[in-house]
Amino acid sequence: MEIKKEFKWFTIFEYEKEQDYLREMHKTGWKFVKSTGLGMYHFEKCLPQDVVYQLDYNKDGLAHKDEYLKMFDDCGWEYIQDYLGYSYFRKAVSDDGIAEEIFCDDESRLQMMQRVLKGRMLLLLIIFFLVLLPQFLINLFDARYFIAAFTGGILTMYIVIFTIFFVKYSQYKSNRK
Repeated sequence: MEIKKEFKWFTIFEYEKEQDYLREMHKTGWKFVKSTGLGMYHFEKCLPQDVVYQLDYNKDGLAHKDEYLKMFDDCGWEYIQDYLGYSYFRKAVSDDGIAEEIFCDDESRLQMMQRVLKGRMLLLLIIFFLVLLPQFLINLFDARYFIAAFTGGILTMYIVIFTIFFVKYSQYKSNRK
């Protein structure tokens, strides 16, 4: 069996891009097997097929994993793995070309974004305000400019992540109304 590994980086809010990437890989004959490390994707050779990949972030579901996976299995979704809080599923596109999704409306997408907010973004905000921001200020006032610049770069990255996440969250929220 031929195996392929690829490094690809997706941020917390880019789960849709990740799903699209996995689908395109399957269309070219590479079935997603697992993700390891930060951004390392493992594939095995397969017949090219149009397969939809979906990610769900649901820590409550994982706490009751048997029932959670049974619900997806009953709807025809194949479970692949859990990784960093996300559960990976796939399902072949039907003969009539309909590509099903786990989240069929903005309300359910918003609910997943709320779970990501509670499960991942709050931790990042805590790290930002209790660790990174104080370190930046301490190093800046102590004239350790190299360390301050490095920490400032990380702070900038965090600000970009927060901004993009909250813009996307706001879009789902406004579409719901």
